Amino acid sequence: MNPGLNGKSASQASELVSLMRIKELEEQVSATRTALVCAFNQLLDMKDLNTGYHCTRLAEWALRVGEEFSLGEELLADLEVAAMLHDIGKMGIPDAILLKPGRLTEEEYAVVKKHPEYGWAILRLFPGFKQAGLIVLHHHEAHDGSGYPGRLKGSQIPLEARIVHVIDAFDAMVSNRPYRKGMPFEEAINQLYKCSSTQFDPQVVECFTAITRAEMTDVFAATGTSTSVVL
Repeated sequence: MNPGLNGKSASQASELVSLMRIKELEEQVSATRTALVCAFNQLLDMKDLNTGYHCTRLAEWALRVGEEFSLGEELLADLEVAAMLHDIGKMGIPDAILLKPGRLTEEEYAVVKKHPEYGWAILRLFPGFKQAGLIVLHHHEAHDGSGYPGRLKGSQIPLEARIVHVIDAFDAMVSNRPYRKGMPFEEAINQLYKCSSTQFDPQVVECFTAITRAEMTDVFAATGTSTSVVL
């Protein structure tokens, strides 16, 4: 028997075991990541039922838009996490403000505007969530630089954050709330276009509205809105 062949076979077997172990660890990391995102989303549901469902819808739409912009697999994964958890910072907002049925005072609104920073502060602590945390941090930046917290402008804002911003605003407009009815479809679309180039990235608005127009029946079913759609 050739000793060289035996040594080579042993080396190949060792390499195979190592590759299997690496794959197993990668699967464990992926499962942990998924479980963590789901756990955070459950916490949002416990804080405010509408918020949890809202985040799940955002993740689905964000991936669709991200694919249209040809984002790579890693960026899509970060976008999905950020869309799911963009409101995780609201865990740090007092219920008296977060669940207030009426209009917020300027002081209360200033507290609410801290939620992207709170979200970033949470997500950056977890390995693999650094980029998702940055998306969360900047998802309320405006295209013209008037947003928060960094007053970033145009391309300074991560594309993924621009995507979340548009979809977040649309979903909030068309969804029913205890204190108001959801906005009619066309009115919400018009608001996106009205604020295009000021609040929102115009390219993201164009891409998202094309998708949602094709699926508006499902959109209203998902948001629980009975408002009629006029084309």
